[in-house]
Amino acid sequence: MSFRPMLKQRAVAPIAATLLAGGLTLYPKQAYAEDLRDRKPIYDDYPSDAAEPTKAVAPASQAVSLPSSQSLSTSPTPTDILTSQVRQARLFLYSHSLAAENSFNNFLSRALHIENAFTNTIASLAPSPESGERLTPGGVYVIVSAMAGSIVSRNRGIILRTLSPLTFGTVAAWTLLPVTMRNVSDLVWEYEKKFPVVADQHLAVREKAEYIWYTGIAHSGMARQMMEDKIGETRKKLEELVSKGH
Repeated sequence: MSFRPMLKQRAVAPIAATLLAGGLTLYPKQAYAEDLRDRKPIYDDYPSDAAEPTKAVAPASQAVSLPSSQSLSTSPTPTDILTSQVRQARLFLYSHSLAAENSFNNFLSRALHIENAFTNTIASLAPSPESGERLTPGGVYVIVSAMAGSIVSRNRGIILRTLSPLTFGTVAAWTLLPVTMRNVSDLVWEYEKKFPVVADQHLAVREKAEYIWYTGIAHSGMARQMMEDKIGETRKKLEELVSKGH
């Protein structure tokens, strides 16, 4: 009884080992076959739903790479920066030198205009050749007359000493240089018209002076006439007395 189970166990052990080895040899072949079934050739076309993600990813990579390349290409170099700074400096110097030149030219133009206006004004005061008036002797006589007025009023008050040379000189100028004095008065009047108050005052003084002048002439004519009448009456009386004495 004891040897039969042991024989049975020895008989079962080789059978179990044989089945286990067979299973192991067959199982990898089936797994490998299933793996080969799942694999696909590398040259097969991918389906449309698998190709779309690759197409969508490619522009994203390009969109990421393009700005970086553009930013690298548009970034200014030190040479470009130096060139722009030199250009700005040249434009700055040119604009300021042009402004200085224009201001200097404008100053010279104004100076020449003033000089021409002054010379033309002085030339316009001179008498015309047709008038026969000469400035050299007439001006000397006017200066001598003004000095004579200062000598006459030497021991007088300051107001008289100031007015006497002006009065003597003005009278002599209007007497000896009438054309020149008329030109001077016209020039002064042109300047006075720019200031209405001064012009009105000048007209008022001129009217008073003319009134006094014409009134003095009229009174002098009347006094002369009265004197002549008196002299005539006195002569008649003398003649009557002489005739009565004979």
